[in-house]
Amino acid sequence: MRKAIRIFDFCLAIICAVVFGFVAAGNMLLPDEVMSFGDERGFNTLYTYEAGGKTQSVDYQSAGEVKREVKLLGVVPVKTIAVKHSAPKSVFVSGEVFGIKLYTDGVIVVGSQSVSAGGKKVNPSEDAGIETGDIIVSINNTAVFSSNEVTSILNENNGESYRVKVKRDGRYRTFTLTPVYSEREGCYKAGMWVRDSTAGIGTITFYNKEQGTFASLGHQINDVDTGEIMPLLEGEAVGAEVTQVKKATSGATGSLSCDFKSDIIGQLINNTESGLYGAYAAISDHAQAYEVASRSEVKKGKAHILSTVQKGKPQLYDVEITHIRYRGSDEQKDIVLKITDENLLNITGGIVQGMSGSPVIQNGKLVGALTHVIVNNPEKGYAVFADTMLKDSAVK
Repeated sequence: MRKAIRIFDFCLAIICAVVFGFVAAGNMLLPDEVMSFGDERGFNTLYTYEAGGKTQSVDYQSAGEVKREVKLLGVVPVKTIAVKHSAPKSVFVSGEVFGIKLYTDGVIVVGSQSVSAGGKKVNPSEDAGIETGDIIVSINNTAVFSSNEVTSILNENNGESYRVKVKRDGRYRTFTLTPVYSEREGCYKAGMWVRDSTAGIGTITFYNKEQGTFASLGHQINDVDTGEIMPLLEGEAVGAEVTQVKKATSGATGSLSCDFKSDIIGQLINNTESGLYGAYAAISDHAQAYEVASRSEVKKGKAHILSTVQKGKPQLYDVEITHIRYRGSDEQKDIVLKITDENLLNITGGIVQGMSGSPVIQNGKLVGALTHVIVNNPEKGYAVFADTMLKDSAVK
């Protein structure tokens, strides 16, 4: 009898552990909200909720937004999620490489350097409290937008102090900066390096005809020196043509080299964590209409990326989606994929700089955009969900 009780207790403990595991996994992995564009039921039907007297799967098509309690096997509560329904959305998928010309909203402090003055080394900007990564927005209440303006104002003076307003971590601060006279250079110096623009290349993911916007990159543009997101004032997206490919190897990031063209694709509007967005001038002739998949439709398995790594129009290349994070803290790494196309591997060695934004296609739908390479294994990389970029492409 005791042996039977022990066996029963052991089996009960195993069952409880399995149930707890499913509940914990569901609470961690299932998203806080689900956006659905079609009728497909993407999540495992182990997770359900009650609605209208019926048991429904997680991505049940309901009008508007509703709160639903997700249950394991329709019995054990797991978590409450917001279910949002939207009519299917279509965009014009591109995959074309383009040139980026970006000007900042303010002037970024990208470094500092001591100045020789009076026989000693001093750094006026550091002494004032200004730090690398600060964005200078005004000097003596006059707005500044170019590095030349800042350099001219601070360096060409008689040693008077200036009130410098900066933006740091989303908050504004004002410092008193007093440049010092450098005998060696024969002028006043503030002891800091500043920048107001950047340029680069990327890939256009799609054109959102409904909003008149385009989406690209799948990640933000950061300043190369500070690592901080570039505050966008204005910018242009221009046509580009691939001229050379530096192949990726383990531990070394490859890259595309391009020549910028004179045609303007559009004006840049937003530089965000999910991508670079703008208002387009015209939709490319190479772009084709695809329906945007909800994240619940993305599955492990075969897929394609649409990318331009040679002269000519974008080409489809084989990839495999190996991992999906339906709920994660870094949306730029929602999807993990591996390049399986031998032709692409022969050309690039894997994922290289300039391919960011390449559309990920699965089952005839746009499911994501390539974002980052895994440097030690360039055949692998990350992608962001397409439904995130679709939402963020509705820029104002």
